[in-house]
Amino acid sequence: MIKEYVKKQTFNPNLLGLFINPFYFARKSLYKNVSSVAHHIKGDVLDVGCGQKPYKHLFNTSKYIGIEVEQEGHDHTNEDVDVFYDGRHIPFGNETFDSVITSQVLEHVFTPDEFLTEINRVVKQGGKLLLTVPFVWDEHEQPYDYARYSSFGLTSLLQKNGFEIEIHIKSLNDTRVIFQLINVYIFKKTLGLRKSPISNIIASLFFNSLVNILGSTIGFILPKNDDLYLDNIIIARKK
Repeated sequence: MIKEYVKKQTFNPNLLGLFINPFYFARKSLYKNVSSVAHHIKGDVLDVGCGQKPYKHLFNTSKYIGIEVEQEGHDHTNEDVDVFYDGRHIPFGNETFDSVITSQVLEHVFTPDEFLTEINRVVKQGGKLLLTVPFVWDEHEQPYDYARYSSFGLTSLLQKNGFEIEIHIKSLNDTRVIFQLINVYIFKKTLGLRKSPISNIIASLFFNSLVNILGSTIGFILPKNDDLYLDNIIIARKK
């Protein structure tokens, strides 16, 4: 129960997360937007770069398979991986899946055309792809961080590789994006250096929580801006 509660606070933080989660804005907004398009993902589903499968429960699926690449610098200890693969050739036949999910993965792929071509191959004609990828974020999982994608770049990339965008959401498109980046900076340069998880939580109560509360207030007051946002959330159909 404790493990599940921690997982929830990590990927879908509630009011408590406002005080203890330095990634509160990013995770809460991403979860909300994935939830809003979850009904498009159904049938036999492949999750590419599945990690802990944090959104699996949102989808109505008959089969759910998660695949990951084993590589240095990425800890798979707490992940829920069904199949490890080489990162190039997805180990399933043509048109095997009704839907494919790949969340916060594309920025770690050095050959995006090859990656999307493989996804196109394993999804059925008319099948759906749920893709999430950052537009504004710091470098992470170094050295396997290769790109950031604008809405225009993603449109071009998906069309070139056989997909048509049906829904495109710009997540966290207000001043909270700035406060989220401030919290990431604070966490990485100060709190993240602490070895004790308990000391991290205590420190978060005094630093990250203040930024979260201030960001929530100002984000509510000031207007949205579609030119500056955190993540892209896309539903695309195989043409």
